[in-house]
Amino acid sequence: MIDPEQGHPRRWKILAAVSTALLLIVVDNTVVNVALPSIGAAFDASNAQQQAVIDAYVVVFAGLLIAAGAVSDRHGHRRVLLAGLTVLGVASGAAAAAWSVWWLVAMRALMGVGAALVMPATLAVLVRSFPPRERPKAFAVWGAVASVAMAVGPALGGFLVSVWSWAGVFVVNVPLVAVAVAAIIRWVPESRAPHARAVDPFGAVLVTLGMVALTTAAVAAGERGFTTPLVIGGALTAIAALAVFAWRQRHAAVPVVDFSLYRERRFAGGSIAAALLTVGTGSVLFVLAQHLQLVMVYDPWQAGLAVTPVAAGTVLGSIGGGRAPARIGPRLCIVLGFGITAAGFLVLAALSPASPYLVVAAGLLLAGAGTGFAAPATTSVVLAAVPTDRAGMGSALNDTHQQLGIALGVAVLGGLLSTAYRAELPGGLPQHARGSLAATLAHAGAHPRDTNLVTSALHAFTHAQTLTMVTAAGCATAGALIAAVVLRRDAPSTQAEVPARRDSDERYGTSDQIRPGG
Repeated sequence: MIDPEQGHPRRWKILAAVSTALLLIVVDNTVVNVALPSIGAAFDASNAQQQAVIDAYVVVFAGLLIAAGAVSDRHGHRRVLLAGLTVLGVASGAAAAAWSVWWLVAMRALMGVGAALVMPATLAVLVRSFPPRERPKAFAVWGAVASVAMAVGPALGGFLVSVWSWAGVFVVNVPLVAVAVAAIIRWVPESRAPHARAVDPFGAVLVTLGMVALTTAAVAAGERGFTTPLVIGGALTAIAALAVFAWRQRHAAVPVVDFSLYRERRFAGGSIAAALLTVGTGSVLFVLAQHLQLVMVYDPWQAGLAVTPVAAGTVLGSIGGGRAPARIGPRLCIVLGFGITAAGFLVLAALSPASPYLVVAAGLLLAGAGTGFAAPATTSVVLAAVPTDRAGMGSALNDTHQQLGIALGVAVLGGLLSTAYRAELPGGLPQHARGSLAATLAHAGAHPRDTNLVTSALHAFTHAQTLTMVTAAGCATAGALIAAVVLRRDAPSTQAEVPARRDSDERYGTSDQIRPGG
């Protein structure tokens, strides 16, 4: 039996082990981007097929999170962590040996299954292992690892492709999975919800179908527009599946998703604020990748290195964000952090074709620092509202809100970027040259007599980029306002656990049992 006020005696080693697992799944979210040209050349893959390599992981990952959280509560967080890492490692090895682009797409989808099993279990383990007063520090490290991994992914991918081949971005996972599995077996105890009932399989299928359809529609909307059959069909499928799922959950003895959580101010307010922030942050790296490679003419390796200030900012912000909730309360931490992130987006909005890299670095540093400062408080507030023995479900919902925010950010703000870019281009260009900056520059290269086209295209892109970054700043500001209005004025993180723990005891019975493992 673990004292809930003291936490697990080896909790910091537990944090190191689950952070290794988290590092893997977040890197896999971004590392493949810079390998796409090599993958396209190796398999003669079309743009749509290359995009499928990226989307297969993201869609399956986001779609399975809620069901995976329920499974981890039922069958044990440590066991599900190990199962997810095993699936990820096997699928990575099979991806590296791919003989066709569609086999690679299938293995990326299987990697998404493994990642979905891992992600909610990492937070659930931390909730069980750390006492309330130390959770913001643990969540700060967890958030910093995730942000650093997201920023490092492109640089790592560029390095592996340059010294090896596209297969290197998958082979590297195998030894890293082995290290993570060994650390989890050695240090992470088993934990589960002792009173959890069997997961409703029909409910799990419905929510997975709904989330996959919704994520697919969001991703496709950013690439193809909002009126294409795939987007409309995905949206209608998501509405139908999630509506039936919601009806079923109201009649379930132990639901996969406890919708009563959304009536709790901390959970609803923190979740909406976090989702709004990720709508902005999810689109920033997507937009900057084009600016760095097409406007500033960086190669993939240089572009990957160029986004590392966001990782440095996140680490610096997390150092303060881990301590600040106990001193000034999570509400003020969230408001300040989101405000700093919005300021970073506004700096990036000032980019022009002639802007030096220092402007990019300053904007990314601020955006990362604000996110790092706010993330521990946001996660603490959201998970404090979840019954302790439903930690897997709560962690999965927290992750799902953010994954959907990222997908919607790429779709909505990516669509805004494309629309604004086309509106700024000079008339007379053929349709195929108006779809993106890359397409316009390729057309200009084939028609060298039009000497002003490149300059016009670069200015059109940076004008569109300014509008997109200002919108991203507006999303972060809206999140700050929601946190300021909805969350209590002074709700120190060390006290925020009490109502959730009492609620958990009343509905499910005391559940602080942690069985030693490894």
